[in-house]
Amino acid sequence: MAVHVGALEQQNERAYQKQHIVRANGKKSLLNLHQKGQKKRVVHQVGMGFTIPRAAQEGTYIDNKCPFTGHVAIRGRILKGMIVSAKMKRTVVIRRHYLHYIPKYNRFEKRHTNLNAHISPCFEYKEGDIVTIGECRPISKTVSFNVLNVEPKQIFGAAKKQFCLY
Repeated sequence: MAVHVGALEQQNERAYQKQHIVRANGKKSLLNLHQKGQKKRVVHQVGMGFTIPRAAQEGTYIDNKCPFTGHVAIRGRILKGMIVSAKMKRTVVIRRHYLHYIPKYNRFEKRHTNLNAHISPCFEYKEGDIVTIGECRPISKTVSFNVLNVEPKQIFGAAKKQFCLY
């Protein structure tokens, strides 16, 4: 389901950025939108009970890899984890903790794995936040997940050293 919502896109990249569905020179659609008092913007429902963030509906960013405004479908696994690094552009490193059973000793050991996930500019995030990610098509060499929800969480100390099951 595509919804037209208002805001002009700002161009701050080297290449011209546009939403794929919205036509820049579509006279018929421009007239209809101006009569209703709206600007051109298209947002999508990702499904599975996730709501569209307000910043995605009213924002001015253009991100073709965003699940709400771009062409990326969420399918497959839905996971939770903690942001441990946010140094890349629109990509975060998520740490997932789990317990691994050792049958010989009849005990569990702590393990973790790191995942890279694309994060849309509609989210405000920092290290230590808990995020929900959904699997999508491969976006780059190491990124096959997209952030669907961010829960702010206060982590004291280093975010990497905290072990918690989500």
